[in-house]
Amino acid sequence: MSAEKNGIKEKQELIRKLKKEKGAVILAHTYQSPEITEIADIVGDSFALASKCAALSEKTVIMCGVRFMAESVKILAPEKEVFLPAPSATCPMAEMISPERVHEYKMQHPDSTVVAYINTTAALKAECDVCVTSSSAVKIVSQISSPEILFIPDKNLGAYVQKVLPDKNIVLWDGFCPVHNGITAEDILAAKAKHPEACVAVHPECRPEVTALADMIGSTAAIIKYAEASEKPVIIGTERGVVDGFLSREKGSEGKYIYLCPERLFCRNMKKTTLDTVIDTLEGKGGESVTVDEELRIKAKKSIDAMLRMG
Repeated sequence: MSAEKNGIKEKQELIRKLKKEKGAVILAHTYQSPEITEIADIVGDSFALASKCAALSEKTVIMCGVRFMAESVKILAPEKEVFLPAPSATCPMAEMISPERVHEYKMQHPDSTVVAYINTTAALKAECDVCVTSSSAVKIVSQISSPEILFIPDKNLGAYVQKVLPDKNIVLWDGFCPVHNGITAEDILAAKAKHPEACVAVHPECRPEVTALADMIGSTAAIIKYAEASEKPVIIGTERGVVDGFLSREKGSEGKYIYLCPERLFCRNMKKTTLDTVIDTLEGKGGESVTVDEELRIKAKKSIDAMLRMG
């Protein structure tokens, strides 16, 4: 074992010891590096982490992800203390649409329904009628009878929902995931030319011209399930942490799980969480205890409760 790998193992063992002593639970988003997901108690998509965590007995939560994910845990489980090991880890898309802009829109369009992708701040959720995940968006929007639906913040996910539900009047604004939106149709065509035997699975946060070339479009969890079941190699069009995870878990899987533009499908905010920042948080030397004002929490929770009823 190399000195670097040995150092990683030592830090992971220290984290396991500390979290046991502190009675803490560690959550890690799928886009985290393998060394982080290996020490997590729960690994998954943003909403899956929050919903599963709410049912756990531990009162201290270490969220290895970005700020809106820590907020989501606080919204669903206000009694828990939620720490973000990397306080500067934010989601650009979650903050692209201001709550004030949505409030003004609602005043001008009282008959519209505001749908928010779960990847939003607590303040934005509080201004919306219902949240959706990438896997539940179509199902939930299909049930909305309003003459107009404002879908925020991700214009690409909204465009995907519009394509599946052409009879719905969906208004899209200018939000997007900088990572997924950076992939082009030319990137897909180049990957297919290089791997003609492979199929392509992409996230609906990608541009419409990209999803149009894919064999499968789905959430991160759905992409993982699809890739695991595929008998063909799969070019994976979502944050590179998914492929990193496959390659770290499954020996000899090189060649089946293929990166799509790994240098661009790389979320720098997700990767701000390291073993060192987790250790510092558990030792009380770093991280941030994330709070959500109670009045804001109650308002934001209404949109999540609506999602659970409809989705």
